[in-house]
Amino acid sequence: MAYKHGIYPSETPTSLRPMVNVDSGVVVAVGTAPVHLAAEPAEANRPILCYTYAEAVKQLGYSSDFDQYTLCEVMSAQFVLFGMAPVVFINVLDPLKHKTSVSQAEVPLVKGVAKVTDAVIKATLKVKDGIGGNTLVENEDYTAEFDDDGVLVITDIAGGEDSGLENFAVSYDKIDPSLVTAADIIGGISLTTGQAKGLELIEEVFPRFRIVPGTILAPKYSTDPAVAAVMKAKATNINTVFRALAIADIDTEEVGSYTEAPEYKNKNNLIDTALVVTYPKVSLGGTQYHLSTQLAAAMNRTDYDHGDIPYKSPSNESLQCDSSVRKDGTEMFLTPPQANYLNGQGIVTAINWIGGWRVWGNRTSDYPSNTDVKDNFINERRMFNWIGNTLVTSFWSRIDDPTNKRLIESIVNSANIWFNGLTAAGAILGGRVEFLEEENQKTALMDGIIKFHVYATPCVPARDIEFVMEFDPDYFAALFS
Repeated sequence: MAYKHGIYPSETPTSLRPMVNVDSGVVVAVGTAPVHLAAEPAEANRPILCYTYAEAVKQLGYSSDFDQYTLCEVMSAQFVLFGMAPVVFINVLDPLKHKTSVSQAEVPLVKGVAKVTDAVIKATLKVKDGIGGNTLVENEDYTAEFDDDGVLVITDIAGGEDSGLENFAVSYDKIDPSLVTAADIIGGISLTTGQAKGLELIEEVFPRFRIVPGTILAPKYSTDPAVAAVMKAKATNINTVFRALAIADIDTEEVGSYTEAPEYKNKNNLIDTALVVTYPKVSLGGTQYHLSTQLAAAMNRTDYDHGDIPYKSPSNESLQCDSSVRKDGTEMFLTPPQANYLNGQGIVTAINWIGGWRVWGNRTSDYPSNTDVKDNFINERRMFNWIGNTLVTSFWSRIDDPTNKRLIESIVNSANIWFNGLTAAGAILGGRVEFLEEENQKTALMDGIIKFHVYATPCVPARDIEFVMEFDPDYFAALFS
């Protein structure tokens, strides 16, 4: 060791660690997108992180046909109606797989322009000057571009409007969203390539983007109980350390009345603390949205208004709709007693009441079978998810540190300061972390296992406020004062 003579400064790590903020409700949406309309189409079965509507459209395309292209519904709700970001999109519609071929279809030319309404995969387009005619060359004989409605416009630039040619003969492959099945949404791991697909890609969200999934959506496809079952399973165990909330819809074609919804929910086992179930759909200006889609966006908006902490229930928060509907367009205007009936069966709905259209319902699908407050209130479940996810991300760097007094005190003190801040902000009634001797046996400590006990009491929603009124005759004294 070198001989020292003088003053030498050194540093030691700060004993208190700031907590890492975790976005409370980042949506991960699995579904279909019109990638044939995208300027820079994203690969199928690859998570795409988007902070703006323009980013999403550039990589996934956009269509107002939400029934065919379900991720566009999420784009519209998150970016346009509620102004929320970011969103992680997982498109399972593969142009190499979910397609059909059209050969030698005749399309009429009107003033030198022909239009094809199919979802044409432009790279496969071949144009001839009539059935059995000559093959034409793009940008020499014709141009082909999609208009704002997704219609492929083929313009005769060689002959112009007065060429005399009446028809083009076109051949192409077209995207066919009807070929996408529940199995594509559920996904899994490819036996040949090892690549994850569908809902299995939720596991890649944090490694790719360092973002913790908060809410899992699969609009339209979540009406399939098999899809909903996988959604709730994934939500409870992401990367073995994170938890999220899944939102599924009850099929309004199969369930035509609100009274039938609880039976459908129970029959199809739509019951889990990690699952929220909604019924029916909602509509804005004739455009239908699954209630799950708008509920997720409303949750994000509510979190944003409350410091990005999910302690406020989404119930009684605004929706962007002008009616609630079944898929066939039949309007459903639920009265408070009818809506409350659904709530009492663990189903979230929409109600047009004081303040306009609102989310109505505080309960996860685990209610009423599970009476544990942390499991059956949506905001309580989300708060416990969020607290757990935050503790994981904040203290992951301490893994493999020496198990000594300094480590224990650093974790306990840092976490308790954070809990005190949450209490002061009104997000929780109180919380603390303790290192208990009875929970840390010597054999576990010898094996490098240490356990901290977390106590937390998030605020429960005031779901029932009552005013007891009484006629008080003593106020007659005011007549004689």
